[in-house]
Amino acid sequence: MQCPRCRNTDPEYFYKGSSGWYCRRCVMFQRAMIEEEENEAELAEVQQGSEEYTLQYPLTPKQKEISEQCAAAMRTKDVLLHCVCGAGKTELVIRSIAEMLKEGKKVGFAIPRRQVVLELQERLAGYFPKAKVTAVCGGHTEETDGDLIICTTHQLFRYTNAFDLLILDEPDAFPYRGSDVLHGIASTACRGHRIYLTATPDEEMKARIADGTLEHLTLYERPHGKPLPVPEIWVRSRIPAFFALLKWLFGHADAPRMVFVPTVRGTEIMAFLLSLFLPCMSCTSRTPERDAVMEEFRNSKDSVLCCTSLAERGLTVTGVQIAVWQADSPVYDEAALIQMAGRAGRRIEEPEGDVLFLCLEHSDLAQACQKEIMEANAHAVPSV
Repeated sequence: MQCPRCRNTDPEYFYKGSSGWYCRRCVMFQRAMIEEEENEAELAEVQQGSEEYTLQYPLTPKQKEISEQCAAAMRTKDVLLHCVCGAGKTELVIRSIAEMLKEGKKVGFAIPRRQVVLELQERLAGYFPKAKVTAVCGGHTEETDGDLIICTTHQLFRYTNAFDLLILDEPDAFPYRGSDVLHGIASTACRGHRIYLTATPDEEMKARIADGTLEHLTLYERPHGKPLPVPEIWVRSRIPAFFALLKWLFGHADAPRMVFVPTVRGTEIMAFLLSLFLPCMSCTSRTPERDAVMEEFRNSKDSVLCCTSLAERGLTVTGVQIAVWQADSPVYDEAALIQMAGRAGRRIEEPEGDVLFLCLEHSDLAQACQKEIMEANAHAVPSV
């Protein structure tokens, strides 16, 4: 037996109920009956003219080259766009999206974070003014059809065999990474090829590059041509580390600052302690009105935000300075540290920023992240 939705073949997950056999591995997305073919998503045809687009800024020569290579490669195989944080991965796939829409083909764009879905929908609707660009995520499921559908990875279960092109953003991140269910659902949602966007490809993607089933395109530079901020690593015991962080925050008092903390409880405690000395807000999975908190921080000029890795990807704040508390925590891996450091220096108008890794003891992981960023800068084409 094989589940028609998540492609599971493990017999331990199948159960025979009153209506027949179904898969328990993906039952949280409603029952998928094994004897029945999964109903294909019934979607409207793509509107004529929806492929017309205008970018906010012209692509650099290297971006244009990668964009053209991606549009050609995605016709015959899956593509990995392996680009440093802030390289403009979204802009690199605009041409691929436009070519599919011009041919009347459906395009999906799946993202791990709900907030990023809403932000990207607004952004792509500006790029494609004649297309119906729909956001589908928690709290936004009344309308699920469009020419270009932006959704969280969990919402892909609605789109069986629907997409001629499926773009998967940050496939190495939670919840997609390591989830056989979401991998299977993404597979059944796409009848064409996939484009993966990430700065930190995992071992599975590297294996597919090696066996030739995944086209590998790399971009090591940001549009402004400035190098990626390289993290400083400070090793202190806990109390000296806190006061070192406090001094660092006051040293960047004229800029927005993010302090990443490994746990929800630790984030709440850190926000409380910092608020004794300077204005500070916090954002975790337990924060009510998270969207409002993030929007307030984004619009601020000199606020401090304590947060978990909830905000490690997809967030762009002009001029932000980044600190990672307890960067040696086992909660983090190299990809997480690279993504957190990648929040700094993204904007063309503010291309530089400071990144601080505060460790309670020596960390090979923090040093590996620092080395990775330095190597990416070495591969980048120097700005003219």
